[in-house]
Amino acid sequence: MTTYGSFPGARPRRLRTTPAMRRMVAETRLHPADLILPAFVREGAGEPVPIAAMPGVVQHTRDSLKKAAAEAVAAGISGIMLFGVPEESGKDALGTPGTDPDGILQVALRDVRAEVGDDLLVMSDLCLDEFTDHGHCGVLDDQGRVDNDATLERYAEMAQVQADAGAHVVGPSGMMDGQIGVIRDALDQIGREDVAILAYTAKYASAFYGPFREAVASSLQGDRKTYQQDPANVRESMRELALDLEEGADMVMVKPAGPYLDILAKVADAVDVPVAAYQISGEYSMIEAAAEKGWIDRDRAILEALTGIKRAGARNILTYWATEVAQKLGAAQ
Repeated sequence: MTTYGSFPGARPRRLRTTPAMRRMVAETRLHPADLILPAFVREGAGEPVPIAAMPGVVQHTRDSLKKAAAEAVAAGISGIMLFGVPEESGKDALGTPGTDPDGILQVALRDVRAEVGDDLLVMSDLCLDEFTDHGHCGVLDDQGRVDNDATLERYAEMAQVQADAGAHVVGPSGMMDGQIGVIRDALDQIGREDVAILAYTAKYASAFYGPFREAVASSLQGDRKTYQQDPANVRESMRELALDLEEGADMVMVKPAGPYLDILAKVADAVDVPVAAYQISGEYSMIEAAAEKGWIDRDRAILEALTGIKRAGARNILTYWATEVAQKLGAAQ
């Protein structure tokens, strides 16, 4: 005689039986509005330049960037984060192209803003590393160290020219102490209280940035361990978070995303401002490379990685797949 009481009383599998059931009970959902597209624009480029280390990503021309921005609007994503790639000959120790109103990043900001208006948040990387001949995120002192306070003066000027060029949001990524407060003051001094600051609050000195170096034609000499965070540390991120909020950050971000989901979750639990995460070049390239080898299902892996980032607490995700994924999500709906 069967003893029915020996079977499970609770059967969670009932809620996994069909696609419709799984969709109904899903706790985390990706939406196009969650996504922000990082994009590179190269000075003097006559056609888009493929980035070998990031299959499917290019250094845009001014025209192809405008087209990418229009596609992003049509896909329903929230923003585009611009990175400028100047001519190598234009770089110098101070990163002058980064504050030149006619520098490639400012030109691109004006182009994209003219193309999309307010239909897409036009966001700008606020850092000197793309523009310096030494590749560091700041000004160097006479001993070759990054001078924090001299760099802040450059960031203030950079914030103002980016705002004048049309940025809705500036993203200070250099990890200088006090950068948010200085940038907020600089923007307010020119009457641009409307420009928001997305603080790169927890930006770790990661090995996963490798492909990005090619994307921005980096001239980096040495490393950035004296200003980006040590991957071993957690409390340090929470201290950075408190300082950024005190200085006036409107949004905060964790970078990289995938290897630092624990940090992302802690930050998201601690604040009442929007939290973003940047799925960086190495995260992108690993999935693309494994998929090219046939080792993983590309589309499933992309969605799984992005869902994990959102599940950990990100309201917004910067990802090079933003437009592609938003188009697929829209088609699925």
